[in-house]
Amino acid sequence: MPITGIHTLLYTPEADALRDILRDVFGWPHVDAGHGWLIFSLPPAEMGVHPSDAPSHEVTFMCDDIEATVGELKAKGIEFEGEPTSQGFGIVVNMLLPGSLKVMLYQPRHPTAL
Repeated sequence: MPITGIHTLLYTPEADALRDILRDVFGWPHVDAGHGWLIFSLPPAEMGVHPSDAPSHEVTFMCDDIEATVGELKAKGIEFEGEPTSQGFGIVVNMLLPGSLKVMLYQPRHPTAL
């Protein structure tokens, strides 16, 4: 198979601050591609395909225990939009990352491919 991986991008006017969080708070391994441009190794991933009237894409972060994960991240300075809520597919909350970037964190209730 010629596809060897997935490269995701997060765009924010506060890129250095977000890189610091991914490196120091999330603890993700990384390489420096030059001049402080960090490329992060990600945890295992899966991809779903949903029907929609318009094309779009989304990045979400998964966890096994949302209450524990939110508590740990809050203790490290990560802010959240409200409290985790129960949705059909899992328990979700939006993280507020540098540059007003919202990323969903969720504990899935569906079978995962991981």
